[in-house]
Amino acid sequence: MSFEEMALPVTSSTEPELHPDQERLYQDVLRLLKEHGIPHVISGAFALQEHTGVRRPAKDLDIFLTAESAAVALDLLDKHGFRCEVCDPVWLAKAHRDDFFVDFIIGMSNAAIIVTDSWIARGRPATVVGIQTHILAAEELLASKLFVVRRERFDGADIAHIIYATAGQLDWSRILELSGAHWEMLFWSLVLFRYIYPAQSQYVPLVVWTQLVNRLMLRLLNPDSTARFRGSLVDENMFAIDVKEWGLDDLLSEYRESRAKKIQWPSDNVAADKGAA
Repeated sequence: MSFEEMALPVTSSTEPELHPDQERLYQDVLRLLKEHGIPHVISGAFALQEHTGVRRPAKDLDIFLTAESAAVALDLLDKHGFRCEVCDPVWLAKAHRDDFFVDFIIGMSNAAIIVTDSWIARGRPATVVGIQTHILAAEELLASKLFVVRRERFDGADIAHIIYATAGQLDWSRILELSGAHWEMLFWSLVLFRYIYPAQSQYVPLVVWTQLVNRLMLRLLNPDSTARFRGSLVDENMFAIDVKEWGLDDLLSEYRESRAKKIQWPSDNVAADKGAA
């Protein structure tokens, strides 16, 4: 593989080209979900483009939905000839046709942030590959990127672009609600935004800065010697030594094991149909 092939795409407003078969796959999946009333919203490159104007090649179509809806969608697409698989029941399934696929995402891989019905209800209308559908609201899109901070992939620039492109006209109470116990991940993303766009600090309301700074100061003034190590929630590979050799907490495994709703597929009906065949 050449350096050019390995290089990451440069941010641009230029419309990326989709392979005709790839576009037809996306259109067929979205039509089927729409026709059968399966609640979902579009995320990924298409949602980022709608909210920020940043365009980049879409290697797949990210569809956010609940665990229950994901199972229904997989049943549906399986019956229509797609090759479906559950890659990780905690967060990811795929539907393939030829060389292309769509992702069904029910939350973050570390199970710290979970897609709920409210994510779907708050979606905003948009046209994706010529199909009338809905994309994630900017608040949920931002929240979905809080833990994408691995060595090989970092979405901090996406968060900064969301805040900048919306001029901070966001429901910050919703963002704080979505970040929940992981508010420090939000806080450091906002500090990064402040560093990148110092003249636009006001895009993050002062009340948000004050609330988060006060939370941090409270923790610093009242240190908790029993607070648990959280590195594995950020990157299980970079912090593997902490868990496997230094004996620190493996919160990632605990979060994933406690995920109440996972993708349950194949369903009994699909399994029975295939067995009969």
